[in-house]
This record gives sequence, structure tokens and C-alpha cells, in this order.
Amino acid sequence: MPNHLTFPNLDSLHTAIVLLDGESRIVYLNPAAETLFALSQNNLLNHPLQHAFTHTEQLFNTIRMALEENACHITHDLMLGTHGSSAKYHLSLAATPLQGNSVALLLEFHTMDRPLKLAREEQMLDQTQANRLLLRNLAHEIKNPLGGIRGAAQLLEHELDIPALREYTQVIIQEADRLRTLMEKLLTPQHTPHFSALNIHEVLERVRSVVLAEISSGLRIQRDYDLSLPELTGDKEQLIQVFLNLVRNAAQAMQGKGHITLRTRVARQLTLMKRRFPLSVVVQVIDDGPGIPVHLKDKIFYPLVSGRPDGHGLGLTLAQDFINQHQGTIEFESEPGRTCFTVSLPFLEA
Repeated sequence: MPNHLTFPNLDSLHTAIVLLDGESRIVYLNPAAETLFALSQNNLLNHPLQHAFTHTEQLFNTIRMALEENACHITHDLMLGTHGSSAKYHLSLAATPLQGNSVALLLEFHTMDRPLKLAREEQMLDQTQANRLLLRNLAHEIKNPLGGIRGAAQLLEHELDIPALREYTQVIIQEADRLRTLMEKLLTPQHTPHFSALNIHEVLERVRSVVLAEISSGLRIQRDYDLSLPELTGDKEQLIQVFLNLVRNAAQAMQGKGHITLRTRVARQLTLMKRRFPLSVVVQVIDDGPGIPVHLKDKIFYPLVSGRPDGHGLGLTLAQDFINQHQGTIEFESEPGRTCFTVSLPFLEA
């Protein structure tokens, strides 16, 4: 195989093009692909595709289907990373088989259009508002019968002559009180956020200490902080609850044995909820657990949806609600061995 194949017609395209041979080795990247992914063709020629990209499960599924069907196969909403960079690319991909001796497949990458991204954010906001209404209605429906159960247990307790039996009524009363408190805290987040200046690392350190106290061994929580970040304006208690939910979920998914990374970075000129902010903080919670089941990925933020048999399915719903109140966004990427929740928060004026 020649060391360097040339395709002058592809060099001038603005679309990112990657050509592969029959063994999925790279034989060509056009300048648009080099620019988009910050890769060098000279360093990647004749190397497997995995030498260039990370998080390639969707990518190789698309390639496999294109080759099996011997037809162009298109995947939307593709997430891809590259070696040596923490950046993630949100793309659509068209994989087209070719009938050449040296080139077997053409990969055509398009960045996700901005209108589609804005439409997804608007859909997320509508979903959050619908979730909030559902939770409040659910709280109302649950709290009413709880009051009746508690009152009936109190009346029954007064009629019992055997003290040992009163232990059972006390259990009913205490559990009714506990459920009522849970409804008030989790199902009706109606209080107005109390915004003040805060250090996001203090929030993360509080969460880290709580989770490590709950899980005494087998769990490592690594810090990867940008200590130059300025103070953020937000509701400290809400943000603690958000990241506590995310870190607990990660720890529970790994059954208390694994590695979690808390990462903070600054982002400039980020568009969040239809507004462009000059400066934002990006917080990532990354774990090396089994990943989110495929059948849950599209509805993970819905209320009462949980990947655990004993989960109530409210943590991520409330986290999304709280982050939206801070004019931020919460997103995730997940595959076996790596799940990353990304929370983006703008620096607001107090």
C-alpha cells in the first residue's frame, strides 16, 4: 500500500472526510478532518482507527452496518473523542463502502447543527417543567392518604391495651412521618433559590467527604480541579444536592468499588439555554462503572425512572430542575467502562 494516497478533490471540501482500508486503517484525512479533530494525517497513516479516536462504540457499529449491508449507513447524535484531548465531538456520520483496492470505506463527519442543539435544549426545558408539575401533583396525592394513615394509627394506638402492640402503631406513625418528609423534600422543590457567592470546589469537597463517609472502602474519588476558577453565584444547598445525587449514583452503579473523577474547567463563550455567556464553569463527574443501560438513556431524567430496583427515580429529575434554575445544563455520555455527567453553569452576577 502506498504510504500517502492523495485525493485532490477531497482536499478542498469543507466536510471532514476519513478514508479507511479493508482493515479499518486510516489511509487519508482531508484538511477539514485534521482541523475539526486537531489531528495530523502524517501521524495516523496506516494506523487503526482507534489510534485517532476514543469512545468509538457508535462509530464501529456504524462501520459494521455499512459493510454488512454494503450501503451507506448514517448515524445521528454520534459522540466521539480523540486521544490527547478531553474534548468531545457531537456529530452525524455517514459511512459509505467503496469498491477500491486501497480504500474500502469513506467516513463523512458533520458537526451537529446549532439549531438542533437549541431544539434539544428547549425540549429539555419543557421536559423539566413537565416533570416539576408531575412531581408536585404526585406529592399532593401521596401526602393526603399519608395523613389519614397516620391519624388512623394514632387512634388505634389509644385503643390498644397491650403495650407490645403499640410498637407496631409507632412503626406506622414513624414511617408515615418519614414518607411525608421525603415528599416535602424531594417532590416539592418550590422554594426560590437563595443565590450567593460560592466556591464550586467547596461544594464538591462537601459531596466527596459525604460519599466517602458512606462508603468506607473500595471507592476512590479523584480531584481534577482548575483552582483558578472565580467564585460562582448560586444556591449552595441545591448544588450540593445535585452533585451528591450524581456522585452517589456513580458509586451505587459501581457497587461502591471503582474510581470517580471530579473535574472542573472554565469554558468561554458558551451558549446555555439560548443565552451566550462569556464565562462558565464545566463540572464533570466521571466513573468507570458499567454505564447506563441503553434502554434508559433517552429517559434517564424522567421522574420515577431508575436503573436500580430500590431507586426512586427522582435524583436526576431534581438535579436537572436545580441546574435549570441556575440557567445551566446537565448532559451525559455513557458506555461500558465510562460514564460522564457534565454540568455547565454560567458565572452570573449576584
